[in-house]
Amino acid sequence: MSVPAIEFKQLSFAYSGRPDSLKSITFSLRRGSKTALVGPNGAGKTTLLLMCNGTLRPTSGTVVIGGGEISYDARSLREIRRRVGMVFQNSDAQLFAPTVYQDVAFGPLNIGISDEDIGRAVAESLFAVGLAGYERRPPHHLSGGEKKRVAIAGVLAMQPEILIFDEPTSSLDPAGAAEIMDLLDELHHQGVTILLSTHDVELAYQWADDVVLIADGEILHHGPPATIFCDTDLMRRAHLTMPTLLSLYHHLVARRLMQPDIPPGGIPDMAQRIEEITPGGIAQDAPAPIHLLDTGEGVNGPITALRTIYPNLRIGVMGTAAKRTLAEAAIIPDVTYGVIDTSILHALRREPVLIITTGGMIERVKARVLDFSRTSGISLSVLPLRENDTTEEI
Repeated sequence: MSVPAIEFKQLSFAYSGRPDSLKSITFSLRRGSKTALVGPNGAGKTTLLLMCNGTLRPTSGTVVIGGGEISYDARSLREIRRRVGMVFQNSDAQLFAPTVYQDVAFGPLNIGISDEDIGRAVAESLFAVGLAGYERRPPHHLSGGEKKRVAIAGVLAMQPEILIFDEPTSSLDPAGAAEIMDLLDELHHQGVTILLSTHDVELAYQWADDVVLIADGEILHHGPPATIFCDTDLMRRAHLTMPTLLSLYHHLVARRLMQPDIPPGGIPDMAQRIEEITPGGIAQDAPAPIHLLDTGEGVNGPITALRTIYPNLRIGVMGTAAKRTLAEAAIIPDVTYGVIDTSILHALRREPVLIITTGGMIERVKARVLDFSRTSGISLSVLPLRENDTTEEI
């Protein structure tokens, strides 16, 4: 059995002169998982996250990282903080250097990375969060959302094994928040274990593989999102509401307009179930294909060829490398966040779509589309597109 990324064993913590903020917390996170720590304000989420890299030391119990218990001497903490990167909710608490470049470079500089590698790490991290060209700007002149992105870039530059985020989308507009969550997905597919705290049940349900529900310093449940968010008693005890998608689903089931089934995993799933109960039933027209292009195959030729066939082609781009390639080719995509589900909706409307990505994100696209096909009963085609354009159905 693989060693967990993080383990909390009988963990308790109390701030000086106050009751326990955490009460005998015990759970573990799988390596490579993406987990949401969900609870209302004051539940103990931030306190628990601060245990992950030794910022706070438990009153009792232990924190284990990759099989080794955290030690709290200066040398051990430096190593833990290299392996476990944390982005605070308040970005002002994390930014201190005169320029963005110096802020992002601070971590790599302090572990002895060469100037050339530091420059590369800073450039890649800033591009990943959408701040290429911001290197010389003073952080205190940035907006709240831009400060959040700089803080994330500073952590990414260290290439940690585990990423901890305290309310990662706070101070971001909806589009910016969606792009940050897509970035976390990309990092997850590179093998990084991600733990984030949030009171946003919509975000947690759509994004997380696992949810840890916390209230009043105690863990109420740890499991798949649907098992937690469909449990009205758990939601009541945690002072939270059910995600809107699930609430609509349960309402339609209660009114006998929809058959009880596995809860919908996203908007395409729910849209399809609504179509099934609409007079006239499911549209008989076959969905449009979803084309898939690896940036390593080149982009200009395939895109030009596909646009001659489909003048109304929609282009979505996923991942830092793919976004950089399109920017260099001066190609403006139609969709840059929520790409897979948006592409499925376009395909169902018979609007051909091209998803441009690379690496492990390719398998993620295939898996999500195949999962939708399996649960909906609608066959969606994923067609690989290559430089010489000999497409074949997967």
